[in-house]
Amino acid sequence: MRQFSTAVQNVINSDNMRFAFLIKLEFNTTYYLTSFNRDLDYNGNTYLANGGLYEFDSPKFSSVVDRESYKIVISEVLDTLSAEFRANVVGKPISVFVALLDANGNPLLSPNDVLSVYKGYVDSPSITNDFEQKLAVIEGTSPMSDLDMVRSFMTSKNGMEQVSPDDTSFKEIFENKEITVKWGKV
Repeated sequence: MRQFSTAVQNVINSDNMRFAFLIKLEFNTTYYLTSFNRDLDYNGNTYLANGGLYEFDSPKFSSVVDRESYKIVISEVLDTLSAEFRANVVGKPISVFVALLDANGNPLLSPNDVLSVYKGYVDSPSITNDFEQKLAVIEGTSPMSDLDMVRSFMTSKNGMEQVSPDDTSFKEIFENKEITVKWGKV
């Protein structure tokens, strides 16, 4: 069971639970964004309130191993993320944290108080432009996204030499060699 600090537990037990998101995008440059109404300092970094954070998915709980995606939308007025996308950000880390707000509306920013709600990697970045607004859409997937991957493997006489020149396991594939394989318990 997950343990919470006393301050976090007090907010959870209250009738008025409010929170702010902290989003870290580790691209060629690292971006720190927050949904709070002012900049926040957390873990030695300043998360910007005016960084253009437009929309983000709520955390989702999943009890099975799956390819759960997470979407972040950022206003792209300065073309900063467009340049990042062209430089290839696929596979770069994304981290999303939640800072709960105390009774006075101040975020609890001690490392023991901030909750990690998503860690994954950029899967499909895109830019949308409808002539009224330009948005950078970042879709991230979990490390389990590799479960969907399909890779071909050539089983030819020289196929294994591409992987390991010392491995001779495929040398006998094209020769007539009969072997008996016992299945199950022997």
